[in-house]
Amino acid sequence: MASPGTSSPPATRSTRRLAAGASNAGVVPADVLFDVLLRLPAKELCRLRAVCRAWRSLTVDPLFASAHAARHPLLLANFRDDRMHICVVDLSGNVVKRIPNADGHRLLCTRLDLACAASVGNSCHVIDPATGDVHVLPEIPAPEHLNRENLREPYTSFAFGRIATTGEYKVLRIFEPPPITGINEQQLFEVLTIQGASSSSSGRAQWRARQNHDRLVEASSAIVVGEVVYFKVHRFYDDLILCGINISIKPDNIISFDLEREEWKGVLRGPIADIFQTDEYDDHLEDYRFLWPELTLADLKGSLSLVHYRKSRRIMDLWVLKDFDTGLWVKEYVIQIELNFPTTEWRVRSLFMLEDGRIVIHFPKTGLLFIYDLRTNTSVQMGRRHLEAVAVYTGNLLSLQVGDMV
Repeated sequence: MASPGTSSPPATRSTRRLAAGASNAGVVPADVLFDVLLRLPAKELCRLRAVCRAWRSLTVDPLFASAHAARHPLLLANFRDDRMHICVVDLSGNVVKRIPNADGHRLLCTRLDLACAASVGNSCHVIDPATGDVHVLPEIPAPEHLNRENLREPYTSFAFGRIATTGEYKVLRIFEPPPITGINEQQLFEVLTIQGASSSSSGRAQWRARQNHDRLVEASSAIVVGEVVYFKVHRFYDDLILCGINISIKPDNIISFDLEREEWKGVLRGPIADIFQTDEYDDHLEDYRFLWPELTLADLKGSLSLVHYRKSRRIMDLWVLKDFDTGLWVKEYVIQIELNFPTTEWRVRSLFMLEDGRIVIHFPKTGLLFIYDLRTNTSVQMGRRHLEAVAVYTGNLLSLQVGDMV
């Protein structure tokens, strides 16, 4: 199977002919020029368009930029052997651009035109991959939280999303409680609104305290779908089940926070509990408890998905939420794991579906990333480097100058 994201030989030959006749570019029909340039990856296109003003005008057109982004998807990545950069990469694993990440922050799993990178030590940056501008978020907490025990040695997680109606970006910050000694311990939640990335600190921007939830969330499991942040319930409840404490919380309960309204939604029941005692699963409570680490929340083209990696059967189930109010889930995809997938993995770290239906799968232990094609039921490993985190980039790199590209 050919590597995804590569241009075809005919396109390369056509482009060479166009470059040779740049002075006569005006005689090339616009639709032909559009089709030929559309085949070029962003890196080559940004270099080639310097040859002709007409080509540059075409490539910055929003219609062309949108069509090009759909045909040449780009990812953002933290590589384990280069934590000082966030890289824009194509689906063949080629680095298109490197963006300084001096603090070595970890990239958040997003699907936006901006990137967000954060540390567990209460530091968070929002970055514009196209320009390299950085917005440093303030570390000072909301006034209501200044004297809380959580802030003495803060351990934080972040979620980042965009509000469609206003164009604003919002960051949700979660302060973990001190070492947990009981179920009444609380996490602290704060929201900050930004307009976009800039090269300076947030200045007057201030975090706003938001209501705590009556259940603990697994903050590191956060995924933003549209304008809602979804969490798995905290692994603390796993310990309660192990100790035989009868509680109503199940391993596939999902807690959600509405970023636009800045308030909690209801607790969503995941699909696993409903089918656990069918023939698909072993009917042992111990196995039910062990589902906890096997589940991953994902954004499947704008819908919440729950990924269950059944390593023992080499199967990955992708459940998609169809209706939040009724809790209706549908198992839309069953991926049979190929032999080239790592055998040491017990779960998926992140998963995305591209516009053409291919699925990006990232594993946590090995850091390997695969592109799975549902049409052929085959997968291709993206490069050989190991990734710490990955996100889908929906922005436009075509405004970059040649010197900005790798």
